[in-house]
Amino acid sequence: MTAEVRKLSVKLGFHSCGFARARHLPENEKSLREWLGKGMHAGMNYMANNIENRSDPRCLVEGAQSVIVLLHNYFPEKDLLSDDNYTLARYARGNDYHKVIKRKLKKIIEYLKEQDPAVTARGFTDSAPVFEKAWAAQTGLGWIGKNTLLITREQGSYFFIAEIITNQLFDYDVHREPDRCGDCNLCIEACPTGALNVRKLDARKCISYWTTEQREGGLPEDLREKSGNRIFGCDICQEVCPWNKKAKPTDEPDFWPNQEIAGMEREKWETLSEEDFKRIFHLSPLRRLSFCNLVRNVNFVRPNLKEGNRPSG
Repeated sequence: MTAEVRKLSVKLGFHSCGFARARHLPENEKSLREWLGKGMHAGMNYMANNIENRSDPRCLVEGAQSVIVLLHNYFPEKDLLSDDNYTLARYARGNDYHKVIKRKLKKIIEYLKEQDPAVTARGFTDSAPVFEKAWAAQTGLGWIGKNTLLITREQGSYFFIAEIITNQLFDYDVHREPDRCGDCNLCIEACPTGALNVRKLDARKCISYWTTEQREGGLPEDLREKSGNRIFGCDICQEVCPWNKKAKPTDEPDFWPNQEIAGMEREKWETLSEEDFKRIFHLSPLRRLSFCNLVRNVNFVRPNLKEGNRPSG
């Protein structure tokens, strides 16, 4: 069954698949509580909810025995948005990954239930309290880098992480990928706001947090110039990572850059109507941001482009 699920995952377009026994992760729970205690979660108050569930997948699926972890490449073939225009994090240039990956997870779960009707399983991708990066590291798919992201030897860090928690037993992966960041601190040094400390992210300083998670109110004035031309997310700590020199373009058409978004000129971003927002971004992760907040983000960094400044990073 383990080998068959791996084969199916490849057929569905996943880069890799790992298996771990479902259990409590006390070290990760401790680290989360310390992070929350320092206020580094900024306005993400939901991170303080369901800590027990997040720490133990058996709380999410009754009788859970296993965590299947899957990685899906989203790296675009080429960077279509130029430095003199507004830009989006690479993961947000195609269709919403939540829906795309959930469809693929559903097919794996259907297969498991075909083999054994007694199987119970739930699939997640950034949609439930799960230590996604920790479980990926537990299965040996990669290590958690100094930029707090999962990094793989084969292709770097441009991956979505997904999990299936199930009562099915598998042959579990015992290999653990060692920390291969070494003495490299490029991600920490390149972060324009100082949001990164070794494997700790202070969301209060993070461009990605403010441009994607902050749904009410304005953005910090001291973040404006440091944000460059970024209006949704930030890839700086990935762009400078040496392991991402190995990144290969995704084969998944749903993650290819939306051509209308990629072709939008500055004037179009600056004069975008709510009607056009709904039409252009109806399949995009930006739809979750809302029209008003996208306009807010564009106006926030607009002076950076008008003054002819090249963005940080």
